[in-house]
Amino acid sequence: MLLKTFGWSFAVTALGLVAAVFYGGWTAFGIVAILSILEISLSFDNAVVNAGILKKMNAFWQKIFLTIGILIAVFGMRLVFPVVIVAISAQLGPIEAVDLALTDKDRYQELVTDAHPSIAAFGGMFLLMIFLDFIFEDRDIKWLAWLERPLAKLGKVDMLSVCIALIVLLVSAITFGAHAHQHGGAHADKAETVLLAGIAGLITYMIVGGLSGYFEDKLEEEEEREHEAEEEAERTGKPKSAVKLAGKAAFFMFLYLEVLDASFSFDGVIGAFAITNDIVLMALGLGIGAMYVRSLTVYLVRQGTLDDYVYLEHGAHYAIGALSIILLVTIQYEIHEVITGLVGVALIAWSFWSSVRRNRALAAAGGDGDQEKAEVSSGV
Repeated sequence: MLLKTFGWSFAVTALGLVAAVFYGGWTAFGIVAILSILEISLSFDNAVVNAGILKKMNAFWQKIFLTIGILIAVFGMRLVFPVVIVAISAQLGPIEAVDLALTDKDRYQELVTDAHPSIAAFGGMFLLMIFLDFIFEDRDIKWLAWLERPLAKLGKVDMLSVCIALIVLLVSAITFGAHAHQHGGAHADKAETVLLAGIAGLITYMIVGGLSGYFEDKLEEEEEREHEAEEEAERTGKPKSAVKLAGKAAFFMFLYLEVLDASFSFDGVIGAFAITNDIVLMALGLGIGAMYVRSLTVYLVRQGTLDDYVYLEHGAHYAIGALSIILLVTIQYEIHEVITGLVGVALIAWSFWSSVRRNRALAAAGGDGDQEKAEVSSGV
């Protein structure tokens, strides 16, 4: 099971490290290894959230996620994206941007740093909306019940998450955006840029998330009707009908996963420049890390980990909320990647331990304790 799920990740790791040695010797080997670990630590919460979505998809779309999806993740976000943001910010052609990345690495890093406010605003708002929609939803299973119960009641107010996100964006643009960090330690007024990029992130979330949610609801309705049709067919002997919306629903959920992964990768790509400004080493290291995140996502789905440790998804979404705020703060202030990674790991570890305590309490109660008892036993 382990080799089947992580086999490609192991193979890519070996090839990537060997390529690094041929490209830049053992120094390059060390840089690629560090970048791989950085990407995995920063994106573990991404894997947990992805698993919560991927488990709703069939085996075919899980394979698509591991094949076409990994091409988008590795080559799109870890190689093409850094070049695209430089091309846009510096108003260069794609070929010129690639040439700059390979021949003038210092200038390339400067341009990426100057583009960071817009990247952070876009990614920060997209991730913030994911977090807000999660905590404002009334769920049967609650982790931090003292916090999630009142928030679920507030969530009944229409468009509350959008209103809060826009307020956060406005405050961020006025405060952080007005003194945005630039290369060389300088600061510039990027309030308008932050505002526009943040609105773009919000619109992207609403379009992609809205479509995926719509088709997911439609799929659930169709599956319910299909189940009723199957029962009727068993009684009458008639053939059952196919679920026609499954393809659309899976496609938009896949699209949502890719945009989600893109938003998670922003901090990894930007953080990589603290280690190297070599686009080749960056692509190798972050690409290896992205492979493990993908494999870990599938592993969590196939092992049913989210069903066994029910608070993991909560911890991952709280980590998303923390990451979104960190991204917005980095518009003006530099925050070390270690801090970003540790915040996410700590929240997920806490939710995992709470899940373990809950399972032990239910086992001690004979497996039939009510949810209130489970919440109390988790220590929250």
